[in-house]
Amino acid sequence: MCIRDSPAPPAQRAHPTPAAPAPAPARPKPAENGSAPQIQLIPAPVAGALDAAEEAVDLLLESGRAPGDILVLTTGEQHPWAAHELSFGEAAYWAQHDAGDDVFFADVSAADRAASRPVVVVAVNGDADGTVARTLPAARDRAGVLLIVCGDPQTINSALGAGV
Repeated sequence: MCIRDSPAPPAQRAHPTPAAPAPAPARPKPAENGSAPQIQLIPAPVAGALDAAEEAVDLLLESGRAPGDILVLTTGEQHPWAAHELSFGEAAYWAQHDAGDDVFFADVSAADRAASRPVVVVAVNGDADGTVARTLPAARDRAGVLLIVCGDPQTINSALGAGV
């Protein structure tokens, strides 16, 4: 991946709104307490969704996120890294996933096999046979604290069942 001049990072919600004052100022981690991850939408055309996902990963890494915290899923054509690594065989490819020390790129067909990570980035770069509708809920389940979805907002909102 290369770092490019890019627009500002995806908008972050400042703080979740508490339902009631907490007795102790504890900061629960979504992955530990079962709450849903924060969802960010980066509008992009199908042809630009992969580039938008790469830029999101670059921004996450620049902001200090560990590479092993990030899983990138594609709904259409595979990311070139995944295609390259798979050329060495499935065993080597999944060994890199299991090591968990780098950003891992996978096609949505492998989403069920991919382990949860704190951040999941989805490039909605195709929607053959309703792939997005099946992928986004699975991606949300694998995201510990943050799900970033790059693609057409209407397609994404429809697949998630609510406005993002």
